[in-house]
Amino acid sequence: MTFTSHTALDELELAQEFHARHIGPTEADQAAMLRQIGPTATSRRALVEAIVPASIARTRAMDLPTPVTEAQALAELKAIAGKNQVLKSHIGQGYHGTHTPGVILRNILENPAWYTAYTPYQAEISQGRMEALVNFQTLVTDLTAMDIANASMLDEATAAAEAMTLAARGGKSKSSRFVVAHDVLPQSLEVIRTRAKPLGLTVDVVHCNDLAADLAATPAFGVLLQYPGLNGQVRDLRPLIDAVHAAGGLALVAADLLALTLLTPPGELGADIALGNTQRFGMPMGAGGPHAAYLACKDALKRSLPGRIVGVSVDAHGAPAYRLALQTREQHIRREKATSNICTAQVLPAVVASMYAVYHGPQGLQRIALRVARLTAILAAGLKQLGYALVHDTAFDTLQVVLQDEHHRDSLMAAAVAAGRNLRAASADTVGITLDETSTRSDVQDLWRLFAQLAGRTERPSVQALADTPALLPAELARRSAFLTHPVFNTHHSETEMLRYIRRLSDKDLALDRSMIPLGSCTMKLNATSEMIPITWPEFAGVHPFAPAEQLAGYAELNALLTGWLVQATGYAGVSLQPNAGSQGEYAGLLAIMAWHASRGEGHRKICLIPESAHGTNPASAQMVGMQVVVVKCDSNGSVDLDDLQAKCEKHAADLAAIMITYPSTYGVFEPRVKELCALVHRFGGRVYVDGANMNALVGIAAPGEFGGDVSHLNLHKTFCIPHGGGGPGVGPVCVVEDLVPFLPGHDTGGQQRAGGVGAVSAAPLGNAAVLPISWMYIRMMGADGLTAATETAILNANYVAARLAGHYDIHFSGGVDGVSGGGVAHECILDLRPLKETSGISAEDVAKRLIDYGFHAPTLSFPVAGTLMVEPTESEPLAELDRFCDAMIAIREEIRQVEAGTLPREDNPLKNAPHTAASLLASDWTHAYSREVAAYPVAALKASKYWSPVGRVDNVYGDRNLFCSCVPVTELAAS
Repeated sequence: MTFTSHTALDELELAQEFHARHIGPTEADQAAMLRQIGPTATSRRALVEAIVPASIARTRAMDLPTPVTEAQALAELKAIAGKNQVLKSHIGQGYHGTHTPGVILRNILENPAWYTAYTPYQAEISQGRMEALVNFQTLVTDLTAMDIANASMLDEATAAAEAMTLAARGGKSKSSRFVVAHDVLPQSLEVIRTRAKPLGLTVDVVHCNDLAADLAATPAFGVLLQYPGLNGQVRDLRPLIDAVHAAGGLALVAADLLALTLLTPPGELGADIALGNTQRFGMPMGAGGPHAAYLACKDALKRSLPGRIVGVSVDAHGAPAYRLALQTREQHIRREKATSNICTAQVLPAVVASMYAVYHGPQGLQRIALRVARLTAILAAGLKQLGYALVHDTAFDTLQVVLQDEHHRDSLMAAAVAAGRNLRAASADTVGITLDETSTRSDVQDLWRLFAQLAGRTERPSVQALADTPALLPAELARRSAFLTHPVFNTHHSETEMLRYIRRLSDKDLALDRSMIPLGSCTMKLNATSEMIPITWPEFAGVHPFAPAEQLAGYAELNALLTGWLVQATGYAGVSLQPNAGSQGEYAGLLAIMAWHASRGEGHRKICLIPESAHGTNPASAQMVGMQVVVVKCDSNGSVDLDDLQAKCEKHAADLAAIMITYPSTYGVFEPRVKELCALVHRFGGRVYVDGANMNALVGIAAPGEFGGDVSHLNLHKTFCIPHGGGGPGVGPVCVVEDLVPFLPGHDTGGQQRAGGVGAVSAAPLGNAAVLPISWMYIRMMGADGLTAATETAILNANYVAARLAGHYDIHFSGGVDGVSGGGVAHECILDLRPLKETSGISAEDVAKRLIDYGFHAPTLSFPVAGTLMVEPTESEPLAELDRFCDAMIAIREEIRQVEAGTLPREDNPLKNAPHTAASLLASDWTHAYSREVAAYPVAALKASKYWSPVGRVDNVYGDRNLFCSCVPVTELAAS
């Protein structure tokens, strides 16, 4: 648009300015792209109408607010955030105040080089983030004294639930009983109960004092202990662990990592599994997340450990290199045989935690812990001077103080709130007080003042007079073993060193700030800076998830607005934001379906139909809720075979619970008969689960809740712009039709409680609440028209890429737009490289590695079809970047043609040897059948800007045969 002095004011205000910033191709670019696709693609809308079945088109537009500018959206959200009350929280219960070092805040948490990175499935371009994750794993194994740890879990409660199922399958006990100690975090108990019920496991809560006798009478396959306990007691767990083992079970210990710098670690106490969270290592509370939980175990259980593990291997040149280890555990390979559906981690928070440990080092962490323990002891001594009794005589950071009665407890807590502090109601006549890294002498004095006023005492204890009070830690539990001895934790303690270390790692990686990441099914779209800014606002970051509800009024409003907008986008009736990953959203949705069937007296319905094309999490989630998976065939066009579906429905009519489909399908096509599919399943009494992973192709043009879906989960970290962060954080809201709303997940202890719900699926009432402002900002700035335009542009971009590459690669499952070759895909397309394997010996993996030399992250490799690459360009990529990718793919095809023609040897060519490192190119002996320049600069543009892979192709087999998952000296690796 050209502006003049007569342009209308509303156009000059440009409320829709963000549209053009989010959507990559300009109007002129889009016209050129449509011409490339073919003469029938006369407009973007005409293209979409030719591809998307008319039968599923929305019946009404989304009712969303008129979009506003970035500045206006930030101002609106700031007003909402201001309705939260940020008090000094002494609630504890797994959440603590912490200081995020500025160098980590600015250079990791707020740095797109870290937060736009993808899951490290392509090892060579993920070396920086994987080194940080190895540091995380080392931090966990060192502090817990366990043999192996994974690269983080979603939160402590889900880690506890995963640990329970790990114990069930990894131990030798035949019992189906799981015991939880009386002082385990209540949110962990809730999530454990949710997880146990559909698996037929019994969960009992037993007081620690009665545990040995209880187990002697009734064995259990596992017991979960908290260390220190919920109310602060630091108990010697060795006798309890011995009793667990004597009864044939495994001992699980949920341990506070900061406390473990001072206390004997779980591994030395005899624990089999350790778990917990790392929130207090630099991640703000954020009303519950995202935070990196941890899970560690003994060596005997490592092959069953859920989640991801980063291991150390070697590259093609023999140099050390990192990779994801033991990948056969991943759910997309095991499918219905999977023991977990967790395919993600909280990578960005895990990186923050690991860097917090790197920055402070073992001495710094111990100093912080000792200071917390000393202030807690001083607080306890002063309370005793004031005449108060403590329930426990040991403590690390938490005290349980005895009051006269419930009235006194409530009066004290109300007075504390009035003074800007939150205490925890530990029982009817006690309160809990937890100190943390942010606690000061003044905090202790202010707490004494509250208790003195309640007791009518005028005298005040003195911190200075009590400064030498010894910590309340049992001497027999003092830590004697060293930890964090690797140089990485003992080198980067000045800000200069830390800054450069962070930069060195990020330079090794390829993230969205460098180039397009064309991953199919993963939607690596723009994470706009304005969307990211609010997540570190104190009004969002500083709130405790279990603070009184009135203190979370801003979050409540944010939740109401965002869920309302998601209802408009999906066509459903209700939404829960509690699931903190897409996998948890799937799980919660299937739990809702099972609970609905049970409420109707049809709990026997447990058959879940799943197409061959489904995401790997689908069958894994189904087995987690006690369903039996039955696979449905797909036809030659990639659609569900309706004849086979009908046969399966008829066969299992009495027991049919649900079908899980992905729409558009995982093959990247809009199945034209999806409404028939939904109606067929409904006719046989089943419910329809529509996996929302591909909502980026639906928002504004079709709604699952309208065309027959009963349940969907969404990936806010895909369609709604929350960044992947290297493999987490995420939010996986579950959306349902009206009659399933009562069965949405929620806590029994407040927050999002729903009558008849299936229980909690994550530790906090709002899950990963702190990143919800990102999606709020995106929708607020885009509005209904902007979101629709984004969807249409995503489809346009994918069809443009397909059209440009159709003459060079087979486009798998492409229906064509009115017969135009290369068109007809949804928002992603599959390049079939299997024929090239036959003619040249070049595999899809070879192409993926060669793309690194061109400066690109590879598309999704061998999913959903082996030997293919699935490309999703997203609406945020400009035409120039789409062309750069297409040019690279065409150039690679020419290299393959040279192999086919015999010009390049089948075993010594740029693809087989990719990626090429700078070191290998500078080596004195170059014996390859192609030049160094061809290896390094296959297209001229790379000479102006080149990403260099830090390692050559990583040897996966070596990594699994020689498993190292923590920081190890290179000499030790070589000796193996």
